[in-house]
Amino acid sequence: MKRTIIEINEEKCDGCGICVNACHEGAIQMIDGKARLVSDVYCDGLGDCIGECPQGAITTIEREAAEYDPVATVSHLKKLGRSTENVTPGNVTQSSGCPGCVVKTVEAPPEEEETEGPDRPSTLRQWPVQLTLVPPSAPYLRNADIALIADCVPFAYPEMHRDLMKGKVVLIACPKLDNAAQHTEKLAQIFAHNHPRSISVVRMEVPCCGGLRMMTERALAEAGVQATVEELIVTIKGEVLAKR
Repeated sequence: MKRTIIEINEEKCDGCGICVNACHEGAIQMIDGKARLVSDVYCDGLGDCIGECPQGAITTIEREAAEYDPVATVSHLKKLGRSTENVTPGNVTQSSGCPGCVVKTVEAPPEEEETEGPDRPSTLRQWPVQLTLVPPSAPYLRNADIALIADCVPFAYPEMHRDLMKGKVVLIACPKLDNAAQHTEKLAQIFAHNHPRSISVVRMEVPCCGGLRMMTERALAEAGVQATVEELIVTIKGEVLAKR
C-alpha cells in the first residue's frame, strides 16, 4: 500500500541517536553510525521523531510500504526491552490504506474572487480535516493558523468558508461523541511539533461543545506551547453569539 512513512537523509544524519529514543515504536536504530529505519512495519508514519532531529535529517514521504503492524511492533519493543504503552491501535491513523487519509495540500485557484452562489470557490486548502486522521507531521501544520471547528458548526453557520476558514488549517472534531482524551493527546502532538501561530476554536452554543476549548487549553499545556487562542460560539440559528 502507499502510505505516509519516515525517510532519513543519511548525508544529514550525524549519528547523534536522539531519534532512536524519540521513536516510540523502535522503528529507528543506529547502524554503522547512522540512524536507519529498520522495518516499515514498525513505523506508524506520525513523525514523532521529526521534531527531535537537530540536523533536520528526518522527513515524511508518501511511498509504497508495508502496513504498520502494532502487534509486531510490541513484540519488537519487548525484544529491545522498551516500553510498549504508547503502541495502541488508536495510534494507527495512516496505515489503513484509505485514500481519504492521504495528506494533501489543496492549491488555491489562480485568482480567487468573491462570488456568490454555487460558483464561490472553496477555501479549504488541506486534507484530511478530521482530527483523528491528521498526522502531527503534516507539512501544512507548521506555524499555521489553525481553526479547530466542532463538526456541527458547518451545518448551522452559512458563511463558514468566507468567515472562518480562509487562510487557516481546518481541523474538525466533536468533544461529546469523540474520544476527548485521544483528541487532547493528538492536539498536544500537533502543537509540540508545529508551534501554531494562532488557534481559533469554533463551537456551538450547547454546553457539551465547550469541551473543545478545554481540549485545546490542556493540549497547549501538555505541549508547553504558547499560542493565541480565540473562541467563537455559534448559535443553532447560525448567529455568532460570542467571540472571546
